[in-house]
Amino acid sequence: MSTRDVALALLVVTIWGTSFTVIRIGLDDMPPMLLASLRYAFVALPAVFLIRPPAIELRYWILYGLTVGVGQYGCLFYAMHIGMPAGIASIVLQAQAFFTLLFAAAVFRETVSAAQLCGLLLAIAGLLLVYQGSGLPGAEQLPRFALFLALSGAAFWGASNIVVRKASLRAMAQKRHLDMFSLIIWSSLVPPIPLLLLAFTLDSPQTLAAVFTDFRLAGFLAVFYLAFAATLFGFGVWSHLLARYPMSRVAPLSLLVPVTGLLTARLVLGESLSLLQWVGCLLVIAGLLLGSFGFPRRLPARER
Repeated sequence: MSTRDVALALLVVTIWGTSFTVIRIGLDDMPPMLLASLRYAFVALPAVFLIRPPAIELRYWILYGLTVGVGQYGCLFYAMHIGMPAGIASIVLQAQAFFTLLFAAAVFRETVSAAQLCGLLLAIAGLLLVYQGSGLPGAEQLPRFALFLALSGAAFWGASNIVVRKASLRAMAQKRHLDMFSLIIWSSLVPPIPLLLLAFTLDSPQTLAAVFTDFRLAGFLAVFYLAFAATLFGFGVWSHLLARYPMSRVAPLSLLVPVTGLLTARLVLGESLSLLQWVGCLLVIAGLLLGSFGFPRRLPARER
């Protein structure tokens, strides 16, 4: 990768890691489902008038919009609303890699390697330590239901990856190319209405109306950041890099997202972790690395 493209990739993972802190700031001024609904509304409009629809059947991008927009981010935003710290959320959501692995084994009959299984066990142990370390000196309390919702969000993310895989296979069978950026734009038409209905279920109409009548700049800046920086710019650049380079060179850089997420939450929000939680976070990242790259290969004596 060129120096320019490496810098772009690092900028994107920094934006994505920072987005967890931005969500936390936005939730101080806006109910979670309304924040998520507005985020997707601004992603879709006016971009759908500029980007062609993805070359796949309607059902795929509706399913993708429901799993990512309503499932993943609906669960994540509400988890953070009820007490999930931003830094820990950036770690927990990476469990999507293992949910994807398990779903792919069930749907596509893909085999799970020993390294992937060990990585999964390491990540589970790390998440248990993150939970057990909450409430200790120097750490915030982590509500059990918030952790469950964040893990549910990771599961929905894993399900969305299976939808993309099926859509890609379908497009290949029809000798078409699946444009992921187009899929993200057009699938963003799906979440706003279900999320808005959830907003009216969880909050009173007066509470939702107050967001617009008692205008607070921070909440709307969070919406614009999530829509334009994290989604349109972030996924636009990422799709460009994936088109130029092999996935094996680009995808591993996304493992820096939880690192930037933890650092940003510490610097901006003042979030702190107990020693047990730091160990848990390192175990989760180690599990992700092991699941992604496998065990280190021992080189023959001649090559060493």
